[in-house]
Amino acid sequence: MEAPAEGGSSFQVGATAHAAGGSPTFREAQRPLPPLLEGRPRERLVELHTSFRELFTFFCANATIHGAVRLVCSSQNGLKTASWGLLLVGALGVFCWQFGLLLAQYWRHPVIMTVSVHSELRLFPAVTLCDMNPHRPRSARYHLQVLDEFAQENIRSLYKFNSSENRNVLFADARLPQPAFYLDRGIRLQRLSQPGGQSKVGFRLCNSTGGDCFYRAFSSAVTAVRQWYRFHYVNILALTPPAREDGRHSHGGHFVFSCRFDGQDCQARHFQTFHHPTYGSCHTFSGVSAARHPGISHGISLVLRAGQQDHLPLLSTEAGIKVMIHGHDHTPFLEHQGFSVRPGTETTIGIREDEVHRLGGPYGRCTKGGEGVDVQLLYDASYTLQACLVSCFQQLMVETCSCGYYFYPLPSGAEYCSFARHPAWGHCFYRLYKDLGTHRLPCTSRCPRPCRESFYKLSAGTSRWPSSKSADWILAVLGKRRPRSLSQSPGLRSNVAKVNIFYQELNYRTVDETPVYSVPQLLSATGSLWSLWFGSSVLSVLELLELLLDAIALTLLRGCRWLRRARGSQPGAATVPSHTTPEANQLPTDCRDDINHLGGPAGLISHDASRSSGRSLC
Repeated sequence: MEAPAEGGSSFQVGATAHAAGGSPTFREAQRPLPPLLEGRPRERLVELHTSFRELFTFFCANATIHGAVRLVCSSQNGLKTASWGLLLVGALGVFCWQFGLLLAQYWRHPVIMTVSVHSELRLFPAVTLCDMNPHRPRSARYHLQVLDEFAQENIRSLYKFNSSENRNVLFADARLPQPAFYLDRGIRLQRLSQPGGQSKVGFRLCNSTGGDCFYRAFSSAVTAVRQWYRFHYVNILALTPPAREDGRHSHGGHFVFSCRFDGQDCQARHFQTFHHPTYGSCHTFSGVSAARHPGISHGISLVLRAGQQDHLPLLSTEAGIKVMIHGHDHTPFLEHQGFSVRPGTETTIGIREDEVHRLGGPYGRCTKGGEGVDVQLLYDASYTLQACLVSCFQQLMVETCSCGYYFYPLPSGAEYCSFARHPAWGHCFYRLYKDLGTHRLPCTSRCPRPCRESFYKLSAGTSRWPSSKSADWILAVLGKRRPRSLSQSPGLRSNVAKVNIFYQELNYRTVDETPVYSVPQLLSATGSLWSLWFGSSVLSVLELLELLLDAIALTLLRGCRWLRRARGSQPGAATVPSHTTPEANQLPTDCRDDINHLGGPAGLISHDASRSSGRSLC
């Protein structure tokens, strides 16, 4: 203990010389540091507290978390210490509860819809129009006449109604060679009594063995007759080759009298023609030019024929034009999304477009162009939800019933259902169709929505066209000239219709899915909660992490020392002499006081003591 005394005297000499007014010389500046400064402990990279109490006291006194210092400052007052301890624990508990709710909401991946308006050129949508006049194919004309006779017989037996149909066509076509055809006359229209005095009309379908039967019943007799006729109609079409459009129904033929788009005549290459079993001759206008201006004059205007020559009255009960507006390269499903235009009118349809962008991934299931969908699309077009559902149903139909429904495309290697080849296909089809309507088939889960989808909102207005004053010359120009005027033949107006389709405005809305909590927003919300309850920052969290690491290290060292002592206390254990310096907490009281007097932090092990302690413990 002599060094401190010498160092003290040396320090006094230097201080006296300086106080005398002499400035220190260069030689004095080069003198070695006094022993007191050399022996002063310096802060090391790794320093451990001697006890958990001292560790916690040091943390509370130096941490930036609000309220922690009160545990040290109020250590002499037990009530305050307990109160502040409970407040800190309560704040921590509420923070953990709210943070748990925040994490639970984040893992649910909620989204909000963000609507924005854009103004730019838009590609004019595709327009599909059908004359609602299903044709009688020449190869199936005889079978359809037989079916019409059977239908009249059923209607007469139920409603005592006798229609005066011309049957000359039946006998004229009977001389032609006909393909094999079987009309199941056991499937008849029946009146079904229901409890409560209500009655329905339907027909009975059975499986191949006849052990499982059910009635396809309807409360509306009109719907029942149409569905029954359609069921037999499909059997006839399945035996005939696909109908092809002839030149009469192409652009410039009898269906489309005139067409103008953006003030110019339409071209034949802008139309695609196909035949629909129920809606007859259909034309899809798919011009590739963009709509540069809104308004009627910059849209498409068509004058169409709405006649019903060679009509099937029991299959289609409507008269007019079937119209559907859809995206390019999308299959039109007229029975689901089409609307009708009344003949003898001018219908003006304004379009507003909405575009939906879905996130997909954890925020909801969607597909980009059919990626990741395990359903093979049967349509040669872009992916849509309806196309996927129809393709899925047709594939299940082929797997379950061994044949496909005539109104949908066929998978490779399959054939259409008919009585001749599949006598019980109707029972299988309607059972499967009922399961599809009740969402019992896996098609709904196998067909996600597109991640990017456009919707068209329509607003329509109608007026009589042509008017009574201009009908004579308009019908004459269109080739509908008659020797009598319109007042003598008012039915002439019902043979034509005019349709105008245009963009009401080029502004379109986009509806984007936005996550409620992204990773930056989650961190921001967590920081807000932490600041609310503890009034600190991210560095305060690092202080807590440092406290945890120090506690773990101190626990390991204490455990190592306990194992060392337990091993040394075993009988017969070799005694190894130790030349290390005792730990700071094992020094005499005067030694600890000297260490504290020399400037060492209270409760910290000095550099030499830390090294010796590590060697002695472990």
